[in-house]
Amino acid sequence: MGNDKYLKKVIIEKVSGDESVEFEDVTIEEARLNLYLNGEKAISMMCIPIDQDAHAIGFLMSENVISSVDDIKEFHISEDGLRVDITARINEESLENLYKEKTLVSGCGGGVTGNVEGNVEVPFNQIAFQVKPETISTEVKKFYEESELYKLTGCVHKAMIYLPDGTTVTSEDIGRHNAIDKVVGKCKIKGLDTSKAVLFVSGRLSSEMVTKAVMHRVPIVVSRTAPTYLGVQTAHKHGVTLIGFARGKRMNIYTHQGRIDV
Repeated sequence: MGNDKYLKKVIIEKVSGDESVEFEDVTIEEARLNLYLNGEKAISMMCIPIDQDAHAIGFLMSENVISSVDDIKEFHISEDGLRVDITARINEESLENLYKEKTLVSGCGGGVTGNVEGNVEVPFNQIAFQVKPETISTEVKKFYEESELYKLTGCVHKAMIYLPDGTTVTSEDIGRHNAIDKVVGKCKIKGLDTSKAVLFVSGRLSSEMVTKAVMHRVPIVVSRTAPTYLGVQTAHKHGVTLIGFARGKRMNIYTHQGRIDV
């Protein structure tokens, strides 16, 4: 597996009832990724140090600091993989919001966002895009079956973009928000259109997870777990179809049900 170098072995004691045994286990490496924008340090992010280019691009687009990959003039990743330098045409107001607000999000990994309510105006998503419920069920099953890092360590989250032609793009990270930034960043680098796509995420659908879909114009978001109340409100306000508890052939559609062809 290409991500083997991010797995770290640890010796643990496994306890079952009144018996214990020494056991070699694996856990995942996390590191501080430093993002520099136009020569100035923009932010540090705790993450798995893979897909740094996609991570940086997805994050900056999520925060409205850049609007597309075309805004980037130069891109460099340091030899140790822990520093990304980007020269780009940026939205100074959005960058200032990021510095000013610095809202600690509820996603694991200690993520920060400047996209608090009212900071960024995004048009209501009116895209006429539909998927069948059986497609959701099939892809949810594949989504969890193919989470290799999670199977090995139990401590990563995953995000996947599903496109109408059956193409899927995936990313894993210690933070749910990082995984979304990475997977959307991968799509943008490849020139894939996420305006007709389904975003599958692990973990709860809190407001900042939904906001990332809003910023990237992704019309449908799916999780096997629950949304928060603010997550539902955010999806309703911005025209995102929000699906939780997608397990087997069952799912709860919280907002904008018309995109699910039942």
